[in-house]
Amino acid sequence: MTDITVPARKPARPHFSSGPCAKVPTFAPEKLYTESLGRSHRAKIGKTRLQYCIDLMREVLQLPDTHRIGIVPGSDTGAFEMAMWTMLGARGVTTLAWESFGEGWVTDVVKQLKLDPTVIRADYGQLPDLDKIDWSDDVLFTWNGTTSGVRVPDAEWIPADREGLAFADATSGVFAYDIDWTKIDVATFSWQKVLGGEGGHGVLILGPRAVERLESFTPDRPLPKIFRLTKGGKLIEGVFKGETINTPSMMAVEDAIFALEWAKDEGGLEGLIKRCTANAHALDKIVAERDWLGHLAVDHGIRSRTSVCLTVEGADTDFIKKFAAVLEKEGAAFDIAGYRDAPAGLRIWCGATVETQDIVDLGPWLDWAYATVKAAA
Repeated sequence: MTDITVPARKPARPHFSSGPCAKVPTFAPEKLYTESLGRSHRAKIGKTRLQYCIDLMREVLQLPDTHRIGIVPGSDTGAFEMAMWTMLGARGVTTLAWESFGEGWVTDVVKQLKLDPTVIRADYGQLPDLDKIDWSDDVLFTWNGTTSGVRVPDAEWIPADREGLAFADATSGVFAYDIDWTKIDVATFSWQKVLGGEGGHGVLILGPRAVERLESFTPDRPLPKIFRLTKGGKLIEGVFKGETINTPSMMAVEDAIFALEWAKDEGGLEGLIKRCTANAHALDKIVAERDWLGHLAVDHGIRSRTSVCLTVEGADTDFIKKFAAVLEKEGAAFDIAGYRDAPAGLRIWCGATVETQDIVDLGPWLDWAYATVKAAA
């Protein structure tokens, strides 16, 4: 086999996983605030730190006072399931699916909630025709499709006078895009994406129309305790003031607080968007310079700036596994194989917690891996 030159420089932090994602660049465990650890989340210190985390999320996201923020169990999945189980069924439902998580919500609406939604689909790398949506329905969509690298272009396609509710699974979109919150009634995310936080906790954002739905609609299905957001027909306001439904990990909360404080130091939302954009541009340059690499989302206007999905000329699933494995063995890139249900390819996280120089340094290693796997075939 012909010798293949190994690049001289590795990414300083080769963490390109799309979830859990790279920690913030300044992270170290010993930097976390620890006074809340080992204390009850219902004690004054626990409630104070949980409320502080909520306040930081509101500040960095530039979320208006009209919208409530709650920390809930089960990561983004738990938060989105909570929203579906408590609010769907009051009117028709339209689900949009262009990647695996959107398809997951379709499955839940049909098989678990036993509703009959209108389903509008698109293949991986594409976006459905958003003009076909009937907004007399509740509409479910992913803001940024983590497994396909496709995002909605903005919120202009959501009418201000919609009758139904807009449900956005925004876990790879918040802190990376400027979201028009007047167009969003329900949004969910988890800390382990753009914040590089720890898993297990979800965040549920409710606009006033979603609160109205919760207080006026009683679903004809039993609700598990961890899904219940109302009592006596009124919203349980404590959930949105740090009084979590179940016991949270205060370590995870402190980790999220650390990331949010870092985000403020980086310029808040605008700073995070700037970092994501720089990373995505650096990866775009790498792709443009290589004829064997391509973007799964060809249309730049709907291409993700966080979970960027790439095609590799002639690659099948086995090739991609070997490609990712040789990079991991060298410590040059971790977890960059595409999602298991997506077309064979690479997926490289370009969120705000990644340094642009590490994206730049990854380019020669992609060349090395491609040549190495092809030579061994």
